[in-house]
Amino acid sequence: MAGTVQWIAETVLEILPISGLTLQTFLVFCVTFLLASVIFKRPRNLPPYPAGRLPVLGHLLALRRAPHLKLTAWRRQYGDIFTVRMGMEDIVVLNGYTAVKDALVDRSELFASRTPVYLFEATTGFGKDIVAARWGTGFRQRKRFATTIMRSLGMKVGRGSIEEKIREEVDCLRNRVAENNGQPFSIAHDVTVTVTNVICSMTFGKRYDYEDETFRELREAFVTLLVELGAGQIISVFPLLRFVPVVNRAGINVLDASYKVINVISEEISRHREHLDRENPRDFLDFCLLELEQQGKVDGLTEENVLYMAGNLFIAGTDTTTNTLLWSLLYMTLNPDIQEKKPCFQLLILI
Repeated sequence: MAGTVQWIAETVLEILPISGLTLQTFLVFCVTFLLASVIFKRPRNLPPYPAGRLPVLGHLLALRRAPHLKLTAWRRQYGDIFTVRMGMEDIVVLNGYTAVKDALVDRSELFASRTPVYLFEATTGFGKDIVAARWGTGFRQRKRFATTIMRSLGMKVGRGSIEEKIREEVDCLRNRVAENNGQPFSIAHDVTVTVTNVICSMTFGKRYDYEDETFRELREAFVTLLVELGAGQIISVFPLLRFVPVVNRAGINVLDASYKVINVISEEISRHREHLDRENPRDFLDFCLLELEQQGKVDGLTEENVLYMAGNLFIAGTDTTTNTLLWSLLYMTLNPDIQEKKPCFQLLILI
């Protein structure tokens, strides 16, 4: 081995004077060659790439502003399965019932995990939660545990459901609307508060007043988090850009908003621990604190897991439900004949 290394070194020193290169230039050339080999090397056993793939950027420019239309065009040209290069990552695109069923149903466990997305994972503890966790025993145990808790707290149909709590929040929302005396106003804030309070009642065992300062900061953090996650997609494609000033602004905002949410949940965990009734758990955090003590259903559950699991409930539940209600209200407004048949607040209760 030592003889081989010495022979390579002697050969390089003989070549340098002939080629006119310095040692530093030669080393830069070698490093560049190796990096180019890694970047441009096509992985084996992947479906075909469509035309338009560029170094580093991949197909990002080819997809343009309407990626769904470009993907549809590529399907006609390359078939139901092809590979798209998104920055430095290869993404296999599936089209059609047969291909999707084969991957997601017939071979479901092979495709069960989520693709790593830097910004999204940074807000969820890099897999310490449920939503961004890798497929495996830990994920299944945490998901089953959380689902069981939510059902026991009323996320079900029939007796013992959370419907009564939802009705109470809708009554509060109706009173807020009545305060405007028929004058135009934006209902988005109040709908968000209503939805978030339902989640708070299940997670923290309490609701917040509409003007509560902590609640306002929590709600604003949710909005910032969701908006900036979309604006910071470039960082998820090229994670190294998180170190570049100006470009990383969206990433910084996402992390700041995430820390605010986690801090509120952390403070609630501390308060719950001080007043924990082990015989009568009241909410999601109580059940989690009991599991932290007993370690009976989720192997190795930590307080950090609980933090991010509770965060999942807010982030996943607030935006989706709020937008569903706001779109429903918009369609009711645009179709007054339907609104007369089913008043909009009756629709809120049903949803």
